[in-house]
Amino acid sequence: MTATQEKPARLIGGPGLLLVWFYGVMVVGAVSRSAYQIATGFDRAPLSYSLSAVAGVVYGFITYSLVRGGETARRAAQVCCAAELAGVLIVGTWTLIEPSAFPDSTVWSQYGMGYVFIPVLLPLSALYWLRRSRTAATR
Repeated sequence: MTATQEKPARLIGGPGLLLVWFYGVMVVGAVSRSAYQIATGFDRAPLSYSLSAVAGVVYGFITYSLVRGGETARRAAQVCCAAELAGVLIVGTWTLIEPSAFPDSTVWSQYGMGYVFIPVLLPLSALYWLRRSRTAATR
């Protein structure tokens, strides 16, 4: 790294570190849950198990983006968090309206009730932090 290159702006200072920790826990939870479910009974609830795997990948990408830092990573994390929130709201509503479509729950079922609503609260918190971190950096 030359003297003219700057390090990317950190996104994991203060509350950002807590977000990384929560997203890391959610990566482990969603990926291990979906891997086990897909390996042992995918034919029973393919949509549910696939959505849990997608959630794990999304959580992993957001975690990586937060740790990486910089404006590009911040924007990528924002887009991913917005997509995550949309997924939680869509799947959460779908599981309430048509529970028969989900013979087994997903990470996002009923807005993440099985995960103490962390799946719906996490993207909201992350979007707020990412927006706040941008305004703090431009001051």
